[in-house]
Amino acid sequence: MSSSSTSSITDKLPSAKELEQDVVVAAKKSVSSLRDFAAGGVGGIFAVVVGHPFDLVKVRMQTAEKGVYTGAMDVVRKTVAREGLVRGMYAGVSAPLVGVTPMFAVSFWGYGVGKQLVESFSEVKDGQYSVGQVSAAGFFSAIPMTIITAPFERVKIILQIQGQKQLAPGEKPKYSGGMDVVRQLYKQGGIKSVYRGSVMTLARDGPGSAAYFATYETIKRRLTPKDESGKPQKLSLPAVMAAGGAAGVAMWIPVFPVDTIKSRLQSADGNAGISATIKQLYAKGGLKAFFPGMGPAMARAIPANAATFLGVELAHSAMNKTFG
Repeated sequence: MSSSSTSSITDKLPSAKELEQDVVVAAKKSVSSLRDFAAGGVGGIFAVVVGHPFDLVKVRMQTAEKGVYTGAMDVVRKTVAREGLVRGMYAGVSAPLVGVTPMFAVSFWGYGVGKQLVESFSEVKDGQYSVGQVSAAGFFSAIPMTIITAPFERVKIILQIQGQKQLAPGEKPKYSGGMDVVRQLYKQGGIKSVYRGSVMTLARDGPGSAAYFATYETIKRRLTPKDESGKPQKLSLPAVMAAGGAAGVAMWIPVFPVDTIKSRLQSADGNAGISATIKQLYAKGGLKAFFPGMGPAMARAIPANAATFLGVELAHSAMNKTFG
């Protein structure tokens, strides 16, 4: 090999300074991803504590036969009378409490990775992602999240509707807890049974997450105060909660019928498919049958997602103070 060829190859290699800069950038991205993961987990815990009673009402309205409940408050009244306030309204909470922490952690981690991917394939002006870019990153976040969301929601829904059954004297519930649900589902149909409803989970969470993060970022920017030079200042916690609550509402509006189909699929005893479930729902009540429990879902969306983003922002703030 000639000296000129060797020199040409050497010139193409990155310098020590360039390698050092690449390592620093990669390290910053890794730390940012870890912080997104941790903050998302904290936000998930906040969301479950605040939102589970609303979610329980929604699921019971979605899965109950026509005429069992007259409305959301009737679900609450009958649930509390039959099972007690805490035990009744927090039935099935163990599954989301264990599952939502990693679920939200993966969601916010996925959102962070999604933004990094968007930055790799398109131009981000002045560090401000466009609505389209945020939506794309939000949609991406639902892909890894579905792996966790689908089985945990299947378990949660089964435990939530189990409480609707009036037990005979001495009769024990079919499932003793979350792990017992997983064990029995796996025994009946293997991993496929545990993951039933995964396609509809992604069909709900993909567009839902896109709307969720896009709405949050848009409202957050509008509420962010600016100094005299136009530089953004720190956003107040009430403003964070307002943006989070709006994001929750925006997430549910376009995907609620998909969520109803998902709940039906995941609560069914048989092996009905998506198309059969849709036909069955429509036959029972037309388009209206796809929207039971929308009131509780909307009512839950505001406080639960306000709590989610409050937890995320507080966690980020704490990590910034602790680790810089």
